[in-house]
Amino acid sequence: MWGKDIGIDLGTATVLIYIKDKGVVLQEPAVVAMDQNSGKILAVGDDAKLMIGKTPGNVIAVRPLKDGVIADYSMTEVMLRLFLKKVMRGIERIMRHRVMICVPSGATDVERRAVLEAALEIGAKEAYLIEEPMSSAIGAGLAIAEPNGNLIVDIGGGTTDVAVISLGGIVISKSLRVGGDKFDEAIMRYARRNFNLAIGEQTAEDLKVKIGTCYPIGEELSMSIRGRDLIQGLPREITITSTDVSKAIEESINMIIGGIREVLELTPPELAADIIERGIILTGGGALLRGLPELVTSQTEIDTVVADAPMECVVLGTGKTLQTLDKFKETGTVLSGATRRGGRRR
Repeated sequence: MWGKDIGIDLGTATVLIYIKDKGVVLQEPAVVAMDQNSGKILAVGDDAKLMIGKTPGNVIAVRPLKDGVIADYSMTEVMLRLFLKKVMRGIERIMRHRVMICVPSGATDVERRAVLEAALEIGAKEAYLIEEPMSSAIGAGLAIAEPNGNLIVDIGGGTTDVAVISLGGIVISKSLRVGGDKFDEAIMRYARRNFNLAIGEQTAEDLKVKIGTCYPIGEELSMSIRGRDLIQGLPREITITSTDVSKAIEESINMIIGGIREVLELTPPELAADIIERGIILTGGGALLRGLPELVTSQTEIDTVVADAPMECVVLGTGKTLQTLDKFKETGTVLSGATRRGGRRR
């Protein structure tokens, strides 16, 4: 008898976990805080994120995933174990679960295998992979099995996946190593270059979330931030506007627009006609950036909308896929799988 079906959106910035009949039970930053001297894990998720940039010399707060794939295998495994321990009892003793994890459409075979291995190490009986744009399309409620073209743009923390989906498969796709983290880095560079102010990741993210925009809509917003003056070496406070943020992330946004245009140029004519009729769907945390749907619409001349609950689309898609796993296996929607039998991986 099976245990629980578990869907995991293993994102660069955020990890989401879905459990059958319970829905999304966890949404926390993909951060681990560790004592370098003892090797002890001090915190994960929200608690660890609060430590970024504020830890003493012996404590490091790290992100075990980079550009949508595993950069530190052991840290990723520990992080997943602790997250699952928060939402399930006896996860290490019960090895009857089916787990579905998302990977970027551009992930290599080695990167995909690492994700499967991590899933089996945390106690999965069976582990499966699905590409993020496919899962986000399923989670957004698109009818992917029909002979109609759907264009999905999933903007995560480390990657942006652009894909045209029809008949349960990806027709054209492009994975860009740009996402919310690159926006934060660009804002930090902009503050350094234009205001001689060094700011941290959290401050940059706050600017992006609270006043960030990429298209002139509504009133100009502003926000006071504090950092270290690079000339005097002393703490200083300045005011940043939404126009400043827009200028800072312009290059990254243009890369995403370029990826969408490139996919559209390669799309077969009949599917392109469907996309014009159905529009472009934005998912992922990056889809919440103010003005992004309007910018994509202006650049492509195709109506663009943000999916309902865009941050949860990918993980909801994993849950829906597990519910009808055999059907999705037949259509090739599920990339690959691995099974643990008799305590061994196969």
